[in-house]
Amino acid sequence: MNKKDIVKTLETIAVYLEIKGENSFKVSAYRKAAQALETDERSMAEIGNVAELKGIGKATAEVIDELAETGGSSLLEELKKEIPDGLIPLLGLPGLGGKKIARLYDELGVTDVDSLEKACRSHRVQGLEGFGKKTEDKILTAIEEAGTRPERLPVAFMLAVADDIDRQLVEIPAVERFSRAGSLRRLAETVKDLDYVIATTAPLETAEALFELNGVSGIVNKGETKVTVEFAYNYTVQADFRLVEPEAFATALHHFTGSSDHNVRMRQLAKERGEKISEYGIEVAETGEVRTFEDEASFFGHFGLNEIPPELRKGEEELDAFREEVRLIETADVKADLHMHSTWSDGSHTIEEMAEAARAKGYSHIAITDHSKSLVVAKGLSEDKLARQREEIDRLNDKYGDLTILAGVEMDILANGMLDYSDEILAELDFVIASIHSAFSQDRSVIMHRLKAALENPHVDLIAHPTGRLIGRRKGYDVDVKALIEMAKETGTALELNANPNRLDLSAEWLRMAQEMGVPLSINTDAHYMKNLDYMPIGLSAAKKAWIRPESVINTWTLPKLRQFLNRNDS
Repeated sequence: MNKKDIVKTLETIAVYLEIKGENSFKVSAYRKAAQALETDERSMAEIGNVAELKGIGKATAEVIDELAETGGSSLLEELKKEIPDGLIPLLGLPGLGGKKIARLYDELGVTDVDSLEKACRSHRVQGLEGFGKKTEDKILTAIEEAGTRPERLPVAFMLAVADDIDRQLVEIPAVERFSRAGSLRRLAETVKDLDYVIATTAPLETAEALFELNGVSGIVNKGETKVTVEFAYNYTVQADFRLVEPEAFATALHHFTGSSDHNVRMRQLAKERGEKISEYGIEVAETGEVRTFEDEASFFGHFGLNEIPPELRKGEEELDAFREEVRLIETADVKADLHMHSTWSDGSHTIEEMAEAARAKGYSHIAITDHSKSLVVAKGLSEDKLARQREEIDRLNDKYGDLTILAGVEMDILANGMLDYSDEILAELDFVIASIHSAFSQDRSVIMHRLKAALENPHVDLIAHPTGRLIGRRKGYDVDVKALIEMAKETGTALELNANPNRLDLSAEWLRMAQEMGVPLSINTDAHYMKNLDYMPIGLSAAKKAWIRPESVINTWTLPKLRQFLNRNDS
């Protein structure tokens, strides 16, 4: 477990103890321990003996050590046995914390959402001390809204579900090959259901194994060529598994990946050649012969096309464009990740640990961009702390011969349009990101004034997550993206594609416009711990949707070329 995971687990234990009715001192001990870790700038490896930290006692230290060593907590497991599972989801309802849930449990026998709803409808909740009619009404409204599954779910949610399914499919002996398909493979921002194509010579055996996957809550369809099951996560997720002979895998994968418009265009192309496409292969009309392919590249090559990435199979201009070779950004092009955080602000790993993770990916350079001073919730860096961090980065640069660490910052664009540091401070940094983290409700003119102030500052190199959106959760602030791109062109400032699947900000439409206008782009993970660096392929997939070429992205540039860009405004 990294430090953030341990902090979260300690806070979870505190909530369980609160619901159980333990004394406030014991509950407080776990919250204080969580805070002690959260405020310490070191990673778990650097801290060593956690019992030496102020705020961590013997009992909490033992729990922390167990979490660090095993990834689990025997105390938490015991608490889970003592408290009904249905109580924990109630924490997501408005106005309900551990103490109030304990009162609902002890005095009204509430054990889950259903029993809480009944208690609210019978008006028993409003009679409890600390509640009231308004709280009761808010709870009922929240229950009604939570019970409705959105038609389409955010891609980040579905990617996590698919990752879980992937891990299990690998373990099924009868599965020879498999791949995600459908809108998730095209990296749609929201996804209705999951689609998979599985190559197998034992469909019945495979089907039985699919029914036994962890998380399966219902079986919708049983068949030798198609199995549909429902998984119980926070929402019910339906997954269609297409079972095909191994030789038909490539054509089936193409068939179940492309949009309907893409598939229509491909069928028209086949018809012109006297052929017919199906998921089983390509049938020659005159002879009835069915041809199959080793992979999708061979399938497209049959039609004189270069392989079209799944992200572009939308039935637009891709068939015409891919008659020629199209060079889009690939993993091998990426030389750097230029937006990440460390334990100096709200990250979980030290600069050195992040650097080692970047070295393992073969990067030649990275930028450490911890939060600026005004973002107190993220332990933003004061000017003094920023200077001390630079010394640490210099020390590490002396140590490494194959990786250069750029000293940077993710600086807040404040609500009043001011920037969080003076020009004198910014001039000392290698890489400056500016971003909005507050006052999202301001009207468009104010938001644009704030962004313009950052873009016109000669030290600002990149605007991060430019719209502030979180897919399916937050629209972001009211920004004129076209005007933003035009200003970035004028000032020579880069715009970010944030690879975090919750963001993917900017979206494809705006990325393509930016590239066409010659605005430099940067694809970054915004990593807050080492594992987040794995978001890069998701960002690259999002970039392909926008037809982004490697030369448009500053992460693909050599360090000398990047430095030329960073020094563009030097007199």
